[in-house]
Amino acid sequence: MIWRSREPRYDVASGISQGARDYQEDAITADFPVGAEAGFVVLADGMGGHAAGDVASKIVLTEVYSELKFHYADVEAFEARAPEILRGVAELANDTLRHHTESNPETEGMGATLVVPALVENRLWWISIGDSPLFLYRSGRLSQLNQDHSMAPQIDFMVQAGLLDAELAANHPDRNCLVSVLMGSKIAKIDCPVQPQELKAGDIVICSSDGLQFLTNAQIEKVLGKYRKSRSTEIAERLLDELHRLADPDQDNISFTVIKVNDASVRPKQNRPPRQSPAVARPRGLTMVVTEPSLLPLPETEDLPATKVAEVTGASVSLPAMPGAEPSALEAELEAAAADRSPVVPRRFVALG
Repeated sequence: MIWRSREPRYDVASGISQGARDYQEDAITADFPVGAEAGFVVLADGMGGHAAGDVASKIVLTEVYSELKFHYADVEAFEARAPEILRGVAELANDTLRHHTESNPETEGMGATLVVPALVENRLWWISIGDSPLFLYRSGRLSQLNQDHSMAPQIDFMVQAGLLDAELAANHPDRNCLVSVLMGSKIAKIDCPVQPQELKAGDIVICSSDGLQFLTNAQIEKVLGKYRKSRSTEIAERLLDELHRLADPDQDNISFTVIKVNDASVRPKQNRPPRQSPAVARPRGLTMVVTEPSLLPLPETEDLPATKVAEVTGASVSLPAMPGAEPSALEAELEAAAADRSPVVPRRFVALG
């Protein structure tokens, strides 16, 4: 007898390419733990040029990922407040961009789009800011779930109304101008539905930057139709092959995640006593880019009293001082140094493969 584990609920794979650009401004990560009933993708497409757009996308990805990873520790609590939480993490990333540009004026004008599909069982929540598309392939048809915050919808509407030629519209110079993006200022438009999209077994969700849209919807649909029964890794490879076959000299950065839904069942809810969600007490710290802090060297602790060892090393142990004992010169020096010591600013980094 051969035992085989059942298919995972989600089959997930990502593809990324620099395209014809000199540098990569897309940042993407997917978090779907093996055997989990939930997971999410974070994709940010940077703008602002070298040493700005790529920084913006990494800042946005880092902030959003770290916050959502915390909230996903309790998916029931997340779902109870999903739209609020998703809007909150977007605002946090936007605030971080503002702090960064204030500290680094040379990066003024940088920004990033954001799209985050967050799945729990058969339910798909999302937040979207900018023009990075979130696609759903179902029953042979490809549709875009999220809003396009660029001038493209308005230009297409002008074509439908007979006010603009279709060929001119397709190559209109304002077509890719964004009307909403994360830049540290007020966010003009946010697409974050209050109810989730219900998914079915066999659905394929694609979260991508606009670099994938060098392929038409019909071309993407054709690839998905042909390889819909294949693993997500092969679907990702075939989409990249199609893009490379175009050999477009203007090909933008490409990044996307393919999510195949193998299981759309809903598990019965467990009757758990109500408890406070850890998400309520989540500390909000901003990712800061700082110069190397000056650290006070720690003195040797072998000959120090236990109370001073605890203070210097940060231990939580605190022993009472001996009655009538006067502080030594070394103890007084340590106390003075601790009072003058600047706080060490923690730094977080994100590494993209």
